[in-house]
Amino acid sequence: MPHFWKPGTARPGSSLDRASEAESSFDAGPSAARSDAGGIAGQRARLPIAKQRQALLYLVEQHPVVVVVGQTGSGKTTQLPQYLLEAGWAAGGRQIAVTQPRRLSAVSVAARVAAEVGCPLGDEVGYTIRFEDLSHSTRTRIRYCTDGMLFRECMRDPLLSRYSVIMVDEAHERGAYTDMLLGLLKKIRKKRPSLRIIISSATIDAQAFADFFNEDLAQPTKALADAAGAPPQKEAAIISLEGRAFPVQIAYAEKPVDDYLVAAIDAAWKVHLNEPQGDILVFLTGRDEIDACMQALADRQVDLPSGSLPLALLPLHAGLSSEEQAAIFEPAPRGTRKCLVATNIAEASVTIDGVKYVIDSGFVKLRIFNPRTGMDALSVLPESQASANQRAGRAGRTAPGKCLRLFPEAAFDALPLTTPPELARSDISTQVLQLKALGIDNLARFAYLPPAPPSEMLVRALEFLASLGALDDWGRLTKPLGERMAELPVDPMLAKVLLESLHFRCSDEILSIAAMTSVSTPFIIPDEGRSRAGAEGELERRKFTAEEGDHLTLLNVYAAFVNSRHGKQSAKWCGQHRLNFKALSRAVNIRAQLLKYLQRFGIDVVSCEGDGARLRKCIAAGFFKNAARVQPDGSYRSVRENAVLHVHPSSVLFSRVPPTKYVVFHEVVETSKRFMRDLTVVEEDWLTELAPHFYVRANR
Repeated sequence: MPHFWKPGTARPGSSLDRASEAESSFDAGPSAARSDAGGIAGQRARLPIAKQRQALLYLVEQHPVVVVVGQTGSGKTTQLPQYLLEAGWAAGGRQIAVTQPRRLSAVSVAARVAAEVGCPLGDEVGYTIRFEDLSHSTRTRIRYCTDGMLFRECMRDPLLSRYSVIMVDEAHERGAYTDMLLGLLKKIRKKRPSLRIIISSATIDAQAFADFFNEDLAQPTKALADAAGAPPQKEAAIISLEGRAFPVQIAYAEKPVDDYLVAAIDAAWKVHLNEPQGDILVFLTGRDEIDACMQALADRQVDLPSGSLPLALLPLHAGLSSEEQAAIFEPAPRGTRKCLVATNIAEASVTIDGVKYVIDSGFVKLRIFNPRTGMDALSVLPESQASANQRAGRAGRTAPGKCLRLFPEAAFDALPLTTPPELARSDISTQVLQLKALGIDNLARFAYLPPAPPSEMLVRALEFLASLGALDDWGRLTKPLGERMAELPVDPMLAKVLLESLHFRCSDEILSIAAMTSVSTPFIIPDEGRSRAGAEGELERRKFTAEEGDHLTLLNVYAAFVNSRHGKQSAKWCGQHRLNFKALSRAVNIRAQLLKYLQRFGIDVVSCEGDGARLRKCIAAGFFKNAARVQPDGSYRSVRENAVLHVHPSSVLFSRVPPTKYVVFHEVVETSKRFMRDLTVVEEDWLTELAPHFYVRANR
């Protein structure tokens, strides 16, 4: 357990004050009242809660764009849409859309608002996320959705005509789809002056969002204004909402920790043993770390001191099912203390009552494009100051709380102020493909929220999409391949595999593989197989293992699950084989939805009849870019960039040498090394045969 010291005086402008007197086992003093959010240029009012509704509705009436600055607990996500509903903005069959950066927040917030409105979820209030739509085409008035789903909706309805108000929540996170959606909304508003846009933002970004929309909001002509009901003012307005957050004490490590995962486990255990009642929230970077942390804490409970409450351990990450997500919002079982172990998904939009203690590892997993390797990788990086403050704020949601940061205060000062926009740091092939599908051919002239994607990123995305056959030599969307790839709700490489399954006559198996790669791993192997339960899980996995790699192994699991289903006994069967029943059930649902796309495209669903080579060749047809060759020392090198890669420990090929020496993989996760996930063995000749424009055989 690292040592912690009391922070100094409150940092000016900080969203969380820190005091100086030591008074608890955190060695951090009591916090003063929250500081003001600080000044900001533009039209802005700081109002008491009683007048916020009136002020907001007035601004929405008078301005086409309203930027809302709100601390945690201000009700911007849950209350503002209800204000608009009561004011009649959803009358006459219109809808209010509220976008969220993550699926979990869209589902949880929709459930809460439905309960407050007093309607069943999916009726007057509903949600739409990838592969799941719980809303009604005519009765739904407030629709929560991910920003990616609303972006995709533009393909069917370019003007988003059924919405009277669109609220883009948590816009300061600068996700790729958030930024692209804002650019589209700026174009749509020129055609629909009556459309109202609300942007929820952190204080530091509010003026930037307002300036983005103010650049060319020219006053419409009087005739157009009269016909469309356009507002008389052209400026975007900014309003600040007061929150109801409680003070949070913050403590830092005296010196950098050697292993933040071990430090987080130790800190959570010390909090549990020494701090009064209140739930614990631990921030880590990914599912592997979450599982390891939960297993370690579960093991320690064997030696829990007499009279101490047991910990109710719950994970929180993007791979959870709807039922598992709902469990995190339930109070801790009687006689226990809830301990949530989460990724950055818990930073914003997800309010978990009862959390009083936050343990911040200081790291986050982000998708980063690596120019040296030419690949997109999930990399573990230091968080931003904005993220750190968001995490600390989780401790002050319902009562005064404490945040323990596993790094020195000097390290906090060195953190970047905000997280770099996703469009500027990761592969944007999917977004470019969808912009092309919307008819936006001149990508350089698209209205990007600054900073725009680097030209190198755009060029690489265009080249890669052309190599997949989605774009022609002129950069235009191909028909029908490119159009269909853009329509499928999966990444371009997997979309190409699905569409190529017609040529390779293996669409039945490819549908199952695509569904399985869209959910979290079905295998339950605690502690990476080191514990007894983990060893049992590893033994069960070997029953489904295919020597050809992970994709065919997942196919074996899916086929066994479907063939063994006998009502409720399928859950029992999963338990016997250490498989995740909820993940497999979700895969069945996703497969059914992907099947509808293939049927609409006229692609017959046929089986490869056990021809594994045909199946692997189809996979290589989409993932040829992600090809690697095994080296004598057991590592791999990417075929085109010659970058050093390693097999992820979760892969069935981790302890096997591929017979052909070549593999294709789904993605790269970069921690201590660059690890490949979801591998399939392929033949060398297939790469030059399937992608002669991408690979050229060297003379030997």
